[in-house]
Amino acid sequence: MDLAEIWRVMRRRWYVLLPGLLLTAGLIAGVYLLVPVEYRSQSTVTLLNSKKATVAFDGNPFLSTQASLTGMADGLARNLNSDGSKADLKAQGLTGVYEAKIADNAQGPFMWLSVTGTDQAAVLKSDQVFTAYAEKRLQEFQAQQSVQPEAMIRMATIVPPQKPEAQTKTRIQYLVMAGALGFVLSLVATFFVEARRRKADSPGRRRPGPDGSDAGGSEPSAGPAEGSKSADPTATMALTVLPASAAYRSNGSP
Repeated sequence: MDLAEIWRVMRRRWYVLLPGLLLTAGLIAGVYLLVPVEYRSQSTVTLLNSKKATVAFDGNPFLSTQASLTGMADGLARNLNSDGSKADLKAQGLTGVYEAKIADNAQGPFMWLSVTGTDQAAVLKSDQVFTAYAEKRLQEFQAQQSVQPEAMIRMATIVPPQKPEAQTKTRIQYLVMAGALGFVLSLVATFFVEARRRKADSPGRRRPGPDGSDAGGSEPSAGPAEGSKSADPTATMALTVLPASAAYRSNGSP
């Protein structure tokens, strides 16, 4: 079946295809209304060496980066993603879904702190709360290890919480899936009706007549024509008896 044949079937069975397309449009509209737009805000922070460790660098923490800071950033990210931190953040008014992770392709102890939700204003506020909580948690984490204040690792905000941006990828995926599903089902219904109709109209299919008899069957063979005489099975060959004069002449007598 080529494209021209498909188009002819769609035109011929428009009464099946059109309702399917209308239902597909309704399905897409429902997905558009039911799936909300998500917003995402993100901040970038970095861990800095302690004041005591930067004395040799005239107090410049960016000149005294150490590999141990990256390990500390990984440990802090895991602590922020724990259930205990989730409970603390929820109590402080954080809404939505948050995540702390080491920045991709980072050349140092950089971390991404992001919050995702459906309310744009709430997402920005939650990311601000999350960033402040990360710095507080870093200080508490070191205080639990009895680290002196001069030797504590510090945190600096490189990029403050940004204006939430709409994340439309998931929504678009759902819309495309709904549209594709509805269109495919409409085509399946259309060609199903076409196949049933062609099967019903096939020449070899017998259809019952008005009186219930089989109208498509073969007609019975005709019998012998009226007026024709049937052969008598008892008939035999008749012998003709010649008269005596005829018999005499046949024998050559005068």
